[in-house]
Amino acid sequence: MKIVCLDGYTLYPKDDPRWARFNNIAEFEIYDRTSPDQVVPHAKGAAIVLTNKVVIDARAIAALPDLRYIGVLATGFNVVDIEAARKACITVCNIPAYSTQSVAQLTFALLLAIANRVETYATEISKGKWSACEDFTYRDGEWPELAGKTFGIVGFGNIGQAVAKIAAGFGMKVALYTSKAANDLPSGYAKMELDELFASCDVISLHCPLTPDTKQMVDSRRLSLMKPSAILLNASRGQIVDEQALANALNEGRIFGAGLDVLVNEPPRKDCPLLTARNCFITPHIAWASTEARERLLNIAFTNVQAYIDGKPINVVS
Repeated sequence: MKIVCLDGYTLYPKDDPRWARFNNIAEFEIYDRTSPDQVVPHAKGAAIVLTNKVVIDARAIAALPDLRYIGVLATGFNVVDIEAARKACITVCNIPAYSTQSVAQLTFALLLAIANRVETYATEISKGKWSACEDFTYRDGEWPELAGKTFGIVGFGNIGQAVAKIAAGFGMKVALYTSKAANDLPSGYAKMELDELFASCDVISLHCPLTPDTKQMVDSRRLSLMKPSAILLNASRGQIVDEQALANALNEGRIFGAGLDVLVNEPPRKDCPLLTARNCFITPHIAWASTEARERLLNIAFTNVQAYIDGKPINVVS
């Protein structure tokens, strides 16, 4: 049996010893990266293929007759044509809940960077602004307390729940847009319709999957509902937000700020309007990638493969 990993680099480079465990169960070949035209040549002859962001579409599946298992090295599995995999009797598994705390932590790192202007102050002080100040404190502008503000969450899965707990710990009111029944939500959490959430919350944080219903869900109309003092956070998928509409809202002062860990194109194109938008803080899709989360991901990926080989597949999404 042959196992191929198409794009291991973002997790660990191919020569990292942590990959060695796969050699103990099968012939293992790993590539740091695989371009679209290399998918079939790299995966040829493999019964098991691991992918993070390399797309395995119906064409690739049809060209890989030996393929029996696709392991997605992430929670989202939209990189695989699931229907084509089903028709070909290929098992597809993902890695659920490995990065919950990591994503929640970065979500609040983005919020605090905006609310407390940490980067701005650190930069100004390094240039001597505080040293030149006559007072014991150097203050440039206003910053808000989060306590008492309303934190709106779109999506209430594992990550949404972890973010809600942190928000409550800051003394914030928690509001949710979720398919869960109001009676099934923690006490004190308010369930709202989506437009109501955007209109009433001081912070809105996106933690929902990318689906046809959520694609560009945050558009110019929905942004127009937000308070001028509101902050938008996105650590889910870039395609949920209309980037030009968000850039316009920021540049025109119609919302206060945005913290984004994901964009439509990754890496972003040079003409991405959010790269130069006012009060827009962007991190390079790293919310998932804490040291601990990456170790969990690899452990679960290995367990998934071993379970499949043993005839008892787990975390199946196909």
